Amino acid sequence: MARRAKVSITTVSRVINHIPSVDQKNVLRVEEAIAELKYRPNVSAQRLASGANNSIGLVMPGYPGIFHSFFAIEIIRGVGHACESLKQDMVFHITDGTNPLSSHFLGGIVFADIIENRRQVQDAIDQHVPCLVVNNVVQDIPVSYVAINNLRGGQIAAEYLVGLGHRRIGTITGNLKTQAGFDRFDGFMRGIDEAGVEIPKEYVYRGDYSRRSARQGAELLFSMQDRPTAIFAQSDDMALEAIAVAYEMGVRVPEDVSIIGFDDNPQAIYGPVGLTTIRQPIFEMAEKGVRVLHDMVNGRREDVCRLLLDPELVVRDSCTALSGR
Repeated sequence: MARRAKVSITTVSRVINHIPSVDQKNVLRVEEAIAELKYRPNVSAQRLASGANNSIGLVMPGYPGIFHSFFAIEIIRGVGHACESLKQDMVFHITDGTNPLSSHFLGGIVFADIIENRRQVQDAIDQHVPCLVVNNVVQDIPVSYVAINNLRGGQIAAEYLVGLGHRRIGTITGNLKTQAGFDRFDGFMRGIDEAGVEIPKEYVYRGDYSRRSARQGAELLFSMQDRPTAIFAQSDDMALEAIAVAYEMGVRVPEDVSIIGFDDNPQAIYGPVGLTTIRQPIFEMAEKGVRVLHDMVNGRREDVCRLLLDPELVVRDSCTALSGR
């Protein structure tokens, strides 16, 4: 390149990096050489050389059906939208938690939840790479997070069903090994206890967020002689499957059983009955996380940021007041 333009390598570098101190004749020579040789600069190398890095990593634990998951899609949308508006590049990495991350070329990392990859978060901190966790309240690592108050979400579901007069209330849990699953169940049980309601252990079916587990749980609950009059399915996917099972078994929703979900998945609107649910602001959480991380990368925030976003009740048609209450 320098030989073709008959200038020094330093001059070529200054022209490529738009440094204004180059004589205009030399600028034209370099530009002609670039056009003739069809040269394309290595953007990553330029950023590393200048000390700047516009890449944000999104690290997400892998699981079956990830690209059909409402949660995963909303996380990717939120991070992507924020990166686009902040003129950042997004690098997506699916992890099983066992492999080390190549973080040296990233300006910062967003960890979408922590499931068996806590070591990766700690490694990023040790390497002084700005990082932030979304969808997980982290107390034992000095890392920033933006999470959703799943505990409160479970309480809202319990309070709503009790407020409709229900006392025989069942639940199909999410994966209790995850923080979200545990907190939703814990919040639900707290809400039930605070209302002075007792539910038998048979009314609690331990699911894992899959439709398969929801079907098994719904079939069990609807087969009971003294079946629940209301069910809290701790994700919309499971709630929609429970509604499908109800119709197959001749159980009317909401006349015979009220069903409430968790997520506010758009699919909840288009089922046989509009699904009442607890909306969690996944997109907003991911977008906010990137903006906080961007401030950290650019030195505008040095403290550990801990934000907890509140879920909200969305009332549709799948729940009704218990007749004769």
